[in-house]
Amino acid sequence: MTQAKLRPVKLWNADVAYEEKTDGTMYVWQREPLGPVSAKTSDWIEHWAREASDRTWITERGVGEADWRGVTYGEARGLVRAIGQALLDLGLSEDRPLVILSGNSVAHALMVVGAHYVGIPSAAIAPAYSLVSEGFEKLKGVRDQITPGAVFCEDTGAFAKALDAVFPDLPRLGVSGDDLARSWESLTATHVTAAVDEANAAITPDTVAKFLFTSGTTGSPKAVIQTQRMLCVNIEQVTDCYAYLRDEPPMVLDWAPWNHVAAGNLIFNVVLYNGGTFHIDAGRPTKDMIHETIRNLREVRTNWYWNVPAGFEMIIHEVENDPDFAHTFFSDMKLMYYAGAAMAQHTWDDLKAAAMKATGEEILLGTGLGATETAPFALYQAEPQDSPGNIGIPAKDLVLKLVPNEGKMEARVKGPNVTPGYWRNEGLSADAFDEEGFYKLGDALRFAVPGDPTKGFFFDGRVAENFKLQTGTWVSVGAVRAKLTDALGGLARDVVLTGDGEEKLGALIVPFRPAIEGVVDGGKDMDDATLFADPALAAAISARLAAYNAKATGSSMRVPLALILTEPLDLDKGEVTDKGSVNQRAVLRERADVVQALYGEGDGVIHSGK
Repeated sequence: MTQAKLRPVKLWNADVAYEEKTDGTMYVWQREPLGPVSAKTSDWIEHWAREASDRTWITERGVGEADWRGVTYGEARGLVRAIGQALLDLGLSEDRPLVILSGNSVAHALMVVGAHYVGIPSAAIAPAYSLVSEGFEKLKGVRDQITPGAVFCEDTGAFAKALDAVFPDLPRLGVSGDDLARSWESLTATHVTAAVDEANAAITPDTVAKFLFTSGTTGSPKAVIQTQRMLCVNIEQVTDCYAYLRDEPPMVLDWAPWNHVAAGNLIFNVVLYNGGTFHIDAGRPTKDMIHETIRNLREVRTNWYWNVPAGFEMIIHEVENDPDFAHTFFSDMKLMYYAGAAMAQHTWDDLKAAAMKATGEEILLGTGLGATETAPFALYQAEPQDSPGNIGIPAKDLVLKLVPNEGKMEARVKGPNVTPGYWRNEGLSADAFDEEGFYKLGDALRFAVPGDPTKGFFFDGRVAENFKLQTGTWVSVGAVRAKLTDALGGLARDVVLTGDGEEKLGALIVPFRPAIEGVVDGGKDMDDATLFADPALAAAISARLAAYNAKATGSSMRVPLALILTEPLDLDKGEVTDKGSVNQRAVLRERADVVQALYGEGDGVIHSGK
């Protein structure tokens, strides 16, 4: 455990129980049951409209704009009831849900909560499916699965090509555009009738609240059912863990897309459930957009901050160069949460050191494990750690089942926050659960402390990703990817491991431009292809790879071959999701020729590869 002074933060006091069967299967859970759970999500807006009517619920501003604009809880209640009436008037239902194509916005939030209020499911879809994809195949797959009844875009003009190709006959709702079925002004001023209250009263725990789509890396995206029970249970599980939020409403600034479960459920709902304020961040953890996030963080003092590791790395650079920003960023912070990828040890250490320097206190930094199918909160680590990676223990009312599988422990979960299945796909739903009704996460876990589940677990790779070398030696893909990415010291956003049936491991390196610019003279002025093919980069990676291999033990860890990818990963081919997560299997499938070329070379780093 760390010895630094820890900023006080009220979290759960977990009493963990476990049982191990003779076949090696283990069950892990918390003895204390979860507290009372809301009847339905609309209870949250009703509660805060009464208790904190003038408090801002959600607010936004465009890139470079000076002023924030949003709605209070009191205003929001009236708006969502009007929107709910309008959706009922359009004949929307569970079989004809609302599709949302555009990104995060105040209007988007109101549409979601308005649909929830009257028991109509919504489905937020990755904007990239409409704006980046050329053939709209994934968007067509979404349409065919859920048969929507209306479509919302902030600006229908920006999505016109996708709308015409995929949803030509649906009513179009939005804030701006020439082809709106209803103007935003008329939509939010719809006369509310008794039908709204009747629809709200008819909502049950089994009512479908929304559909969330998995990334679809192996085919068409899957529509994961999210029931009212799932959302209500899960947000109480979150708040039970982050107990300080009951006394200190969350102050959040966040960019992550609501079409993903972490942002669309956990971050969005933790604010609404606890009467906090959500500032929509128009920035992104990219070279061109991180400045906007930092500008917003100078104004919004968050008490809970989520980001991907790459985003934290970019923020660290500003923290180290600007003491005033450092003080503002850490001043009210109680908890920092990273997700989406493994965090490197140097990022972990730098964040903790920066907090200590700015405030004299260490601020809790952690992560957890969840899935779209678990709504998503499933496991979390609430104890201070000296290194990243511990994903913690199960939430209350959730049972973790660990099943021996080819030398690993495969993770499965069961609880009221787990999905009943995939919409209109009984076969896929049945395959997702085992004979005891546990959802199969597909992840392998290992004990943080051997044999002691009370101390949490580390992610040990995707079960389906692991492979054998020619020698028959198993490779734990997730563990090696994390260690190698860390060893490359920020030059790689991720790596994809090769070697199935080969004599030795190889790596396809997904480069991280902001760090690479620091090792290549004049790198800031180069285009991607030129920068990533520069010999100085290959030399830097070679040196770090050699240092990693010097400490690696055995052929299942040592990586003598590497290739730097210069061609971006392809969203349409499933190599990467719109939030930047890299899919090992899809990259290997789509770049089989690159892998073949890698093994045609001698050991070392190939300068570039498409």
